[in-house]
Amino acid sequence: MSLLADQYRDYVIPTYGRFDLDLARGAGCRVWDEKGRGYLDFGAGIAVCSLGHAHPEVTSAVCAQAGTLVHVSNLYRTGPQAALARKLVEVTGPGKVFFCNSGAEANEGLIKTSRRFGSTTGRFEILTFENSFHGRTMAGISATGQEKVKKGFGPLLGGFRHLPFGDLDAVRRSVGPETVAVLVEPVQGEGGIHIARPEFLAGLRALCNERSLLLLFDEIQCGLGRTGNWCGWRSVAPDVMPDGVSWAKGIANGFPLGAFWVSGRVADDRGPLCDLLGPGSHGTTYGGNPVCCAAGLKVLEIIERDSLLAGASAKGARLTAGLLAAGIPYLQDVRALGLMVGAQLSPDFPKGERPPALEAVIRAMACGLLVIPAGESVVRFLPPLNATDAEIDEAVEKFRTALMAVQTGTNPATQQSCQ
Repeated sequence: MSLLADQYRDYVIPTYGRFDLDLARGAGCRVWDEKGRGYLDFGAGIAVCSLGHAHPEVTSAVCAQAGTLVHVSNLYRTGPQAALARKLVEVTGPGKVFFCNSGAEANEGLIKTSRRFGSTTGRFEILTFENSFHGRTMAGISATGQEKVKKGFGPLLGGFRHLPFGDLDAVRRSVGPETVAVLVEPVQGEGGIHIARPEFLAGLRALCNERSLLLLFDEIQCGLGRTGNWCGWRSVAPDVMPDGVSWAKGIANGFPLGAFWVSGRVADDRGPLCDLLGPGSHGTTYGGNPVCCAAGLKVLEIIERDSLLAGASAKGARLTAGLLAAGIPYLQDVRALGLMVGAQLSPDFPKGERPPALEAVIRAMACGLLVIPAGESVVRFLPPLNATDAEIDEAVEKFRTALMAVQTGTNPATQQSCQ
């Protein structure tokens, strides 16, 4: 055990199943542990570091803002928050933005907007989907369609129902007099990279129009460039327009920032939907602080300047093709949209103490590759949007070597190198 492991054991609440790895620094697509060993990071902080680690331009923007103004609360206006809100509206559509600190908070904002929207008609129920993930707050776990996040935390917040992902008929049958909104991930990330069909999202839009429901997209993991488009849903169904969108993760390259957008369409006699949350109805102390917004502005500027949207599509295709062509043992399929790539492991993966995805991730880590499990049998590849072709090819080879070690029964704990 390391000194860090001892300190975590003694002083940190053990809510995470942490890997046995102490990271000290990072640069680009790579990180190094306390012993100086390097790793190719194709998890990017769970799709957070869109431009990789310690990007010099982001660092410069953050330092400049930190030397000017760090925090004044939302009692006052600041330039970086206004500029970032304007940019997000420009890439999404007419509406307004609220800034918070995380994806869970962004989804909380959409949930509160929905309840305010339905308050005059007694509607409050939000339909979500099986295998979804919407955060770890009480509302977030109530909205999430996975039982594992709910155990021991009841009673949950009422007003949510979980339906089969992609089943439009089930949604139609489930809409009742109390239903006010549908909340869906265009790409289920934590659930294993399951991509909504275009006709499903289009059908949800039509149904919401028909029944005066809000259509809400959780783009915490798939938004702001990862799928090859600013808006993840536009990579699936470009003609569909939601009423609300939540973001976090890739928005500020690791600085704690979340946001949600609400449409500017006129909802009813109360005026535009984006004005339903008036003064005193919602708030946060840190959300939208100048430093995080300066980071977000620089991230979006670089993605646009360096054509990383088109790059995400091309690099995702290269990664997908590489995985499928590499002869990787136990690889059954690859599901991908841009640089959201899920490697589905086959049922014949050797049974052991750990689920197959976790075993594969630990084997990959022993080979110097960081990837992320999703459920029991999917390994997620979520590299920075500016990963090079050479790094993509390297990741494929490291993953192939790692799963070859599974096939041959090599113990990753004894592997000094997989080169």
